[in-house]
Order: sequence, then C-alpha cells, then structure tokens
Amino acid sequence: MRKIAILGIGQTSVDEHWDKSLREIGGEAAFAAMQDAGADKVDALFVGNMLAPLIDGQNQLGTFFSDWIGLWHREAIKIEAACGSGAAAFRAGLMAVASGDIESALVVGVEKMTDKAGHDVTAALATAADADYEVEQGVSFVGLNALVMQRYMFEFGWRHTDFAPFSINAHANAMHNPFARLHEKITVERFEKSSMVATPINLLDASPIGDGAAAAVIVPAEKVASMPGRPRVVVAASASATDTIAVHSRKDPLFLSAAYDSAKRCYEMANVEPKDIAVFELHDAFSIMTALSLEACGFAERGKGVRLGLDNEITPAGRVPICTRGGLKARGHPVGATGMYQIVEVAQQLRGECGKTQVDGAKIGMAQNIGGSGASIITHILKAE
Repeated sequence: MRKIAILGIGQTSVDEHWDKSLREIGGEAAFAAMQDAGADKVDALFVGNMLAPLIDGQNQLGTFFSDWIGLWHREAIKIEAACGSGAAAFRAGLMAVASGDIESALVVGVEKMTDKAGHDVTAALATAADADYEVEQGVSFVGLNALVMQRYMFEFGWRHTDFAPFSINAHANAMHNPFARLHEKITVERFEKSSMVATPINLLDASPIGDGAAAAVIVPAEKVASMPGRPRVVVAASASATDTIAVHSRKDPLFLSAAYDSAKRCYEMANVEPKDIAVFELHDAFSIMTALSLEACGFAERGKGVRLGLDNEITPAGRVPICTRGGLKARGHPVGATGMYQIVEVAQQLRGECGKTQVDGAKIGMAQNIGGSGASIITHILKAE
C-alpha cells in the first residue's frame, strides 16, 4: 500500500446556515480544499453523511456533489457510519488511493441539520441506535449517554462537576477558531448551573448540532513535497472497529472496545505509543465520551480519564491536548461532517496553523470519530514530515 499525504484541506463554519443549501455547504468545503491543494480535478469523490435522506430528502450524495462541483464522469460515492460517517469516508478514499486504483481523491464530510424541527432531528439521530431494543423503548442518545455517565460516576466515585474541565477547555479553544459555532468561555459555576437535559447530563455536557462541511484532498505522498513553514502531512495509520450496536449488549458498557481496538491497530501501524501523540481530536459528543475515549486509547487508566481535565493536562499546553479547535462541544457537531473536521484540525496543527491554540512542536496527531454510542469507531494518525 502506498503512503498517502493530505494535499489540501477546507471547511465551512458550523452554524445554522438558513441561507445555504446542503449542496452549497458541501461545495464550499470541497472548493476550499481543492484550492488549498492547487487542484482543479480529482479522480474520485467520497462523501461522508448520515442524515441527508431523512432531513434533506436527498440521497445519491456522491453524484449530487460531483455534479455541483463539476467532477462529472468521476467515481463518486456516499459513505454512512452514523456520526462516524466523515472518518469512514476518509478511510474509504484513503484505501482507494493507497491501493493504486486511483491517484487522487476528494473527501467531503457534510451535514445540514437545522432545516427540521428538533424532534425530527432527534428521531433521525436515533436511527444510529438499535431500533428494536433501544429506540422502540424510548431511549434517546442523550439518555443512553446519561445512563453510562451515571454508572461511571457510581463505579469510580466522580461527581458531575468533575467533568466541567472538558467543556471549559473546549469552549476556551473554540474562542480562537473562526469556524467554531460557540464563541463564549464558560466557568465551573456556569457548568454547574446549566439546564439539565438527562440526569446527570446537562446542556454544557452536550455538543450542539449544526450545519457544516469539511474536506480534504489526498494523493500519494511522493507527489507532495514539504515546503518552508508547511510540512508534508501524511496518513501514518488508519483503522476501524465495531462493538455491539446496543449499549446493554456490551460486556462492559464503561469501556469503548472499538476505540481501544482501532487505536491499538493505529499505534502498531504508525509505530507510536500514546505518549507520542501531540494532539488528540476525540469525539466529545458528551463529556462522558471524553473520559471513556481517553481511557480506551491509553491516555489514562480505567476510571481516571476525568483526572486529566482536573489536572489541566488536556489544554494545548498540557500533556494530552484534546479538542484544540473546540471539539464537538464548542466547534459543533454536524454529525456526518464531524470526522472530517477532526482530520482537518489535526492537519492544521501539524502544519502549525492553529494560532493561539497551536500545540508547540506538534508532529503526530490522532483523530477518532465515533458512530452511535461507540458502535463503530474510526481512528487515524497523521504525521508531519
């Protein structure tokens, strides 16, 4: 398999884009990535999306976007893996170029979620859970995460307020990201007083949805040369793993086995260890998932992921910088696009383009995108050369 480099990246802001259609949002990110890459054509298009058929009434997104951006007669396909759709599309494009079947690919993660009422969006998101044994019983995703968080707090003795540093860090970092949805700092006091959604999860434990798109152009690494001030960013590892779709079917609902499996394979592939990762863009859809991801990926012992936040180790200047551009919590979570935002953000860090949230000397970064409540998890490691 050939080594692959990220030639160009692009993204739109995450917001309620009432004045823009699904095709316009995805097209903006695609054109931005191609302009950054200095490319006007690619061999194939891979689109990550979860909700367009349910919210926008649009399927056939591969052709839909290839037509809009002028990539006629090229291969174009949509990839769906719930909230992990963006990373799944990136992995599909990566394998196609790495195999030698094509020489370039454009990967776009896109979602437009605000054109339907909240209850319709909640119902659409629930299709990523087990329809028979979770959804039909009336359990929403926030409900599932709340049950997991309750059990975690009971098992390991944490208080709800101990999770506050995860949200505080995300919001502080988003202040310096022009593409983030939430540009406001929060405090422990505000976190504690936030409205309850599903006990113990409150509003500041949860990520906001939104409209947005992020994209990348990938090519064989030998076609990309490092430039002064802008190193070549290569994909050092890619892995995907699954767990049971229903949380109650898992041997241990407090351990993300698919995160562990995909991260372990990536560490082996890239020949690195957790201590070598300079920045980790994890899937903080809810604050409990931050703790579980840090533990499953080897950055903290079981039950001690919360300690990293309390000890101030997750900031851009900390031992394990996470969510350096705001994460899902403050950048926003346009579900099918999130995985590609993470790829773009890690690439920005490795290129030294993150301004006040830049991690000094960042050479290796990891992105991990979760579909459902940990049912499918895709991990990527990128390196600067």
